[in-house]
Amino acid sequence: MLQAAITFFLLGLVAMLFGAFGIAGVSSELGEMILSVFFIFALMSFIGSAEIERKRHKDLH
Repeated sequence: MLQAAITFFLLGLVAMLFGAFGIAGVSSELGEMILSVFFIFALMSFIGSAEIERKRHKDLH
């Protein structure tokens, strides 16, 4: 997912260099949206892992 976001940002930069500002804007927006979803999923994963680890540690004592 992170690789797709980077790809869209790079596509937007290349499109901007060639003067296709419409495509550059759409690519940048898609990249931003994908990156936001990636960060939300990463945060949920970190919180879930910490919660599972906390419960596991609590059960051992």
